Amino acid sequence: MEKKRIVHYINNFFAGIGGEEKADIPPEVREGVVGPGLALQTALGDEYEVAATVICGDSYFGEHMDEATETLLAMIKEYDPAGFVAGPAFNAGRYGVACGSIAKAVEQELGIPVVTGMFTENPGADMYKKDVHIILTKDSAADMRKSMPKMAALLKKMMSGEEILGPAEEGYIERGIRVNYFAEERGSARGVEMLVRKMAKEPFETEYPMPVFDRVAPNPAVKDMKHAKVAVVTSGGIVPVGNPDRIESSSATKYGVYSIEGKDTMSPEEFMTIHGGYDRAFVLNNPNLVVPLDALRQLEKEGEIGELNNYFIATTGTGTSIGNAKGFGEQFSKKLVADGVDAVILTST
Repeated sequence: MEKKRIVHYINNFFAGIGGEEKADIPPEVREGVVGPGLALQTALGDEYEVAATVICGDSYFGEHMDEATETLLAMIKEYDPAGFVAGPAFNAGRYGVACGSIAKAVEQELGIPVVTGMFTENPGADMYKKDVHIILTKDSAADMRKSMPKMAALLKKMMSGEEILGPAEEGYIERGIRVNYFAEERGSARGVEMLVRKMAKEPFETEYPMPVFDRVAPNPAVKDMKHAKVAVVTSGGIVPVGNPDRIESSSATKYGVYSIEGKDTMSPEEFMTIHGGYDRAFVLNNPNLVVPLDALRQLEKEGEIGELNNYFIATTGTGTSIGNAKGFGEQFSKKLVADGVDAVILTST
């Protein structure tokens, strides 16, 4: 019997090509299994064959999403697969975004079952959970042994046309998609049972979970802007030319602090953007579009603000995990307070 062909997507690290220094490699394809593909093949069993592995560097994909997706799709089509697996990406943000993006493209273009896997805080999980099934993993590759069989099992069910049950049964991240089903007990009886359990402080599980929003109380307004010290923080990826801190173009794991002391404008000879989520042409020509140093200096001269802070803080926002973003803010806010900053202007793209 002919085996069902599967194509597997992985990044430069899991392909054994290298780490961050090789994250800019363009798409390539290799016959058969590579790296974690061995675990995938084992989990799938003898009726399935990982026919090929497509590979792309995380930075390359983030900076050339359309081009990389088109190239990878052409490579995948050559093998006429019956199913597609991406990752798992665990908590690697850029890898997660790439896995979600290419899995969505394969599902839409080829019409075949797709599965990927991520940690719940991976930005790719939030971006693509409504588009594709994402098996919930832990935050590191140490979970590969447990997560890959779950991905394989779900893919096999999808390929065989079996009913896909809920997140709790199948192990995927909740997609926020509600479906009708027939329950043995009517809703009023189930509701009363849950209420009794809740009143008795016993465990129960709601059938209609509510979204959880992170609410932050705003600080009081600045009372006197004419005497306030103002700083700029940006998620628009503005860095000194050459990107000395090697901040990632997407799914950033770091931020930079850069001096603007004595400068009246953001010169393109000194500053650039490394952001991977927008057309950078205009900003490369005029970095003031993201860090408005020229306008703020004018306000400073006119006395509309008391003083402009002598440095700005920058990172890239696209794909950056909530955990990393909160960590950045907790770190640099202490520095801003210590340096007497009264207000911050946060610019994006």
